[in-house]
Amino acid sequence: MMRDVLTVMWKEWRDMPILRGGLKGGIVGQVIFIGILGVFLPYTTGREFVTSGMTVFIAAWGPFVMTMSLSADAFAGERERHTLESLLASRLSDRAIMFGKIGTIVCYAWGLTILMLLLGLATVNIVHGHGKLLMYPTAIAIGSPLIALLISTLLSSLGVIVSLKAATVRQAAQTLSLIFVLVILVPMLGMVLPKAWIARLWNWVGRVGLSGVIATVVGVLFILDVVVLAIAAAKFKRSRLILE
Repeated sequence: MMRDVLTVMWKEWRDMPILRGGLKGGIVGQVIFIGILGVFLPYTTGREFVTSGMTVFIAAWGPFVMTMSLSADAFAGERERHTLESLLASRLSDRAIMFGKIGTIVCYAWGLTILMLLLGLATVNIVHGHGKLLMYPTAIAIGSPLIALLISTLLSSLGVIVSLKAATVRQAAQTLSLIFVLVILVPMLGMVLPKAWIARLWNWVGRVGLSGVIATVVGVLFILDVVVLAIAAAKFKRSRLILE
């Protein structure tokens, strides 16, 4: 199965719309986004970029932008280009097709997010290091890549599920944009939650520290990934797609 998954990933990589310059800006848009979070933000923030939890923010935020357009194109794009029938008629198994598509998006989003974190570290050292090597604390150095990987997997899986049911890439992108907005609004719950709850939350954060918070987030994301990947595998039915 792994060989089939890699076959699908290779096919997806060659056909990736962003690398062809499509999907609203292509490579140029990605370079600008990477430059803002990976160079400009560390340059203006200074040493706090390395020592604070800002890198965790980038690890969580980066995959949102990196996965959205690619996820929308996963199956809806194949349907629009009339290549879905050929893919379904291949000898590849259902799971190989599904996990190959998800794996390609994850590798792309996670790889570029790691690139942003490395660029940020290099920028801070060059501009603000003053001859002293600055490094991420252990919790951030380990936690940020893990969070980026898990969020990339979660978003890619959700996006592929949406694309699986969407008639067009535009429809899939609109649905994913709505999900994106809802996720952004989640932090605003702090404005309506009882003050006692918020106080308990901050007390817990103070007790466990940054390491404990990162470990908790990683654990929750891992469980969500397993659940959503299982749903994605169950949703992909070759026979149903052929009839559609």
